[in-house]
Amino acid sequence: MSPLQETIINFQNLVAQVPEIIQPFIVMLAGAVPFIEGEVASMVGLVGGLHPIVAALAAAAGNFISVALVVFLTSQARMAVVNRRRSRVGAMSGAGAPMSSDDDPAPFEEAVPAKPDSKGRLRFKRWLVRYGVPGASILGPLAIPTQVTASILVGGGTPRGWVLLWQAVAIVLWTTVSTISIWAALTFLVGV
Repeated sequence: MSPLQETIINFQNLVAQVPEIIQPFIVMLAGAVPFIEGEVASMVGLVGGLHPIVAALAAAAGNFISVALVVFLTSQARMAVVNRRRSRVGAMSGAGAPMSSDDDPAPFEEAVPAKPDSKGRLRFKRWLVRYGVPGASILGPLAIPTQVTASILVGGGTPRGWVLLWQAVAIVLWTTVSTISIWAALTFLVGV
């Protein structure tokens, strides 16, 4: 028995101590964590001895639930910011007497430059411009977590339903690819 096989069997024995009804929920919780997401969570479930379909469904569900929560919170934050800006503009433009030449506001000072975007975020923005929401959602997990992808899209004004639809497609796609890959590797290469 190789050291890899021994490690996998030891991990499966550890997972077997957890009640079977709880095991998919642990995988679901792992799927909700950014950078682990559905892809790695399904791998953990498979290595732990779960059936591939159960592991994939639990991991994808956990990932999608966390993305839906992020989309909802980001949407609420965006609406608050947009409404506040509208109320400021409305108060400034229509209230009061006409401005004289002496009332001109001071010229805007030069803004402090923002922190530069990371490589992953720059790559994501290029994909968004080139491929739109579907392409950015599907290719986004190659650069940044799905939760961050969804937050950027909703924060930029993309409708929530559209973001959730394409994030669901991306989560199912990448979780399926990783589940099939690890299942094939465990079955045919490792022999566990």
